[in-house]
Amino acid sequence: MNFLAGQIWKLAGKFDKRRRMILAFALTVVFISAVVGVFFGDAPEPTVPSKEMANDPIVKSYVEAWEKIEENYVSPPDKERLTRGAVYGMLHSLDPHSGFFDRREFSEMQDEQSSRFYGIGVTVNQRNGRIYVLGVSQGMPAEKAGLQYGDAIIAVDGNSAKGWTQSDALKYVRGDAGTEVEITVERAGNPEPITVSITRAEVPFPSVHNSFMIKPEVGYVGLTGGFNQETTEELHDALERLKKEGLASLVLDLRGNPGGLLRQAIQVAETFLPRGVEIVSVRGREGRYQPQIWKSENPTPETMPIVILLNGETASASEIVAGAMQDRGRAWLVGEESFGKGLVQTVFRLRAGTGLTLTTGRYFTPSGRSIQRPYDGLGVYDYFYARRDEAVKDKSSGKVSSRRASPSKSSGNGDKFFTSTGEEVFSGGGIKPNTTIKPGEIDIRLRDACFEFTRLLVAGVIPGFPEYRVKKTEPGYRLRGTEYHLTDPVITAFREFLRLHPELQVKESELAKKADYIRRRIRAEIITAAYGSEVAEQFLLESDEQIMRALIELPKAKHLTDQAHLFPAASSKQ
Repeated sequence: MNFLAGQIWKLAGKFDKRRRMILAFALTVVFISAVVGVFFGDAPEPTVPSKEMANDPIVKSYVEAWEKIEENYVSPPDKERLTRGAVYGMLHSLDPHSGFFDRREFSEMQDEQSSRFYGIGVTVNQRNGRIYVLGVSQGMPAEKAGLQYGDAIIAVDGNSAKGWTQSDALKYVRGDAGTEVEITVERAGNPEPITVSITRAEVPFPSVHNSFMIKPEVGYVGLTGGFNQETTEELHDALERLKKEGLASLVLDLRGNPGGLLRQAIQVAETFLPRGVEIVSVRGREGRYQPQIWKSENPTPETMPIVILLNGETASASEIVAGAMQDRGRAWLVGEESFGKGLVQTVFRLRAGTGLTLTTGRYFTPSGRSIQRPYDGLGVYDYFYARRDEAVKDKSSGKVSSRRASPSKSSGNGDKFFTSTGEEVFSGGGIKPNTTIKPGEIDIRLRDACFEFTRLLVAGVIPGFPEYRVKKTEPGYRLRGTEYHLTDPVITAFREFLRLHPELQVKESELAKKADYIRRRIRAEIITAAYGSEVAEQFLLESDEQIMRALIELPKAKHLTDQAHLFPAASSKQ
């Protein structure tokens, strides 16, 4: 974008101030129009704006505003930033999902879609206002450099990490392959900070974050990492591995999956739907695009009963999968209403490594419904955040609630459609599950306090508990269910830890009410330190309320598929 803005102003600089501003604005519009035209096969020749354009009331108002900014703003304005803002504003006025990406953002988006990025292989997040290492990937640079669970990142390349968010930390840690990054950490039990130099490398960016047998004959696949070029292959690998362990029914977790590549969503749905069954259709601008319909081409789909988990952050490509499976009676859906994104973006590569995502169509589920919720008149914040699963922090309690803030929820208010088994579904909103169940509350303060205690416990800093000390993470471990059970003295030590750290703001009166949560949370943190985040997630998923309900609903999933007559009665393929 810097290149684009610079070239616009370089060319415009040959004219007087008024003509320069008209030309800058017009060239921005013409440039974007030309780029879009190239991809549609009818690119206009770049030209100097016509007199008609120069006299357009909108252009005149724009010029007048720019003149006022240039003449009266408190400091000389950044012309490149203003031009970039004009492009952003133009795209956001179309819809919430059309957008511009600078060189770094566009590169990161392409890396994610190709199931890779370059960094050091570390999981970081914020706890109590600090950035901590929660895990390192096996064989990756961070592990080789000795970073470990509980390390507090205090600086990256000499830049203080004070006040950083998770995204801030990732921005500094990631970079080009082969480049070095210097990370300084504070480690429990070490009196002085530790600084290590790490060479960045390609790091996997999987779609399937977890897969295991959650109970006999029932497998769990967490397809929560978006849809990239490796998604279908990862799913198939997980299913084949679970079949060897007795897989007969499946819980497919799409919670938090933000979407991604359309083709991968089609192939994931195709894994479970027989040949000839419609998966999704896309309709674009009339006269420019022909409607497209995708049907399964799989002659041997998986036939096991399936429950799909959704929440308010299940979006786009993951909604295509959920919508197709629901409309065709192939899966029973459990959880919360999905996000409601039914717009199709085409990615355009611009000059200087920048990029553009432009909405070129809408997708429709097999029953004919659009799941795109309304966005006219909504600001970016209201569209993306005010109406999603609240995960809204109550500042007075520190709790995160699962209640849905939905002033514009439209399920039940749009056009009515019917699934293949006769169930009513509605357009104009997200995918509504067959069984709605909200997750329990997460107490952020208590979670973070458990983490702060555990990082000291596994480092051997808290005396009297050598059996809980973890010297090195051993990934790939199969949890038996007997590891690291907490004794009463550990809970007593936790209470004393909270008394000595009033800044954590956990009241004594809360502890008795949350005793089960505390034991589960501390044990999960120890398991994370000992065996990695994937194993800890498996432990926590076993007590997940939505998953427990999914297991109860598996017979309904089987009945639904039988009712839909998708497979021959004698089919036994697993």
